[in-house]
Amino acid sequence: MKEFISGCSQRGLCVKAVGRQDKQLNTYDWLADVPGNDKMTDLVEVQFKNTRKDYFLNSNHLPLSKGDIVAVEASPGHDIGTVTLTGALVTLQMSKTHLKSDAGTKRIYRIARESDMVKYEEAKALEHDTMIKSRQIAKNLNLDMKIGDVEYQGDGSKAIFYYIADQRVDFRTLIKVLAEEFHVRIEMRQIGARQEAGRIGGIGPCGREMCCATWMKNFVTVSTSAARCQNVSLNPQKLAGQCAKLKCCLNYEVSTYLDAASHVPAKDIPLETADKTYYQVKSDVITGLVCYAPDKNINSVDLVTITNKRAFDVIEMNRMGQKPATLSEEGPGAEKPTIVDLAEQDSLTRFDKAKKNRHKNRNRNRHNRGNDDNHSSRQGGDSRKEQHA
Repeated sequence: MKEFISGCSQRGLCVKAVGRQDKQLNTYDWLADVPGNDKMTDLVEVQFKNTRKDYFLNSNHLPLSKGDIVAVEASPGHDIGTVTLTGALVTLQMSKTHLKSDAGTKRIYRIARESDMVKYEEAKALEHDTMIKSRQIAKNLNLDMKIGDVEYQGDGSKAIFYYIADQRVDFRTLIKVLAEEFHVRIEMRQIGARQEAGRIGGIGPCGREMCCATWMKNFVTVSTSAARCQNVSLNPQKLAGQCAKLKCCLNYEVSTYLDAASHVPAKDIPLETADKTYYQVKSDVITGLVCYAPDKNINSVDLVTITNKRAFDVIEMNRMGQKPATLSEEGPGAEKPTIVDLAEQDSLTRFDKAKKNRHKNRNRNRHNRGNDDNHSSRQGGDSRKEQHA
């Protein structure tokens, strides 16, 4: 148990890799149990409030591990954060965020003392009230901006105000008013709608925590073309996430759909048979099925669904001047493919039968209860007659 968390064997999750951390941007140090991993580099990844992370130099060679609370260098004073990564994975994370290895100029002072934690908790207790008051101040100054979060430095000497604005905002007067009101050093930091959603967190429509709050740090542009290539309905209410922007998960399967779409026949190529000309009306790129009709109406009665291979075979036959008798697979034992619409599987009356059975069971229970009551009353009457006799 000192080395691993496991059920019935010595294989499982390493304890050193799953130490104390915030709920957002959680990391798992896969190399935490490798001997000498912590000595491969002096750089350490430290996480602060929500999704803010930075890299510091362990110049004092402190024995740090994931979950340790440390006091780090700040400008001015010091800040309090939690160690999230040590060893070789730190350099990989820095290269992923396009930071050079010599960028960790700030140092780790020490492991946080009790006095450091007291100041830290006092500063954190002021954040919510400061955010509410700062919003009112910005409103009184007629500034078109929204202050979404406030983060106090660990020693309480500085406060970072995260704000959202559609246009450039001149907040020089705001900084003076905030400094006079809260008596701290003020830093304004602009963020986007996706960064704000990541800092707040929440549950997505998929039932899991939002990606921007758990693992995603670098945001990629999402366009409606990602929804079009996946045949997703262009409904703004369904495509938008909690940040009111297009969902980041629309980009996850785009490459798979584009690869599958490359194996589907072109939509503008008609298929010639002995008696009709068929046009492509819809396709299912994942299952490899294509639906054709004698006209370009998707609601046509005479719809024929074939595989991609059969469609390419017919195209090649038409190119050679040949026309098959039918579009469907020829030969004995050939199966007729169909495109299944998942929405059609949900019948409007699928719960009616269960409700009827429930009512029948309820009436049957009432009837049985009434018979039991009558039987017990009869028994009571017979016993009274016997006692009277």
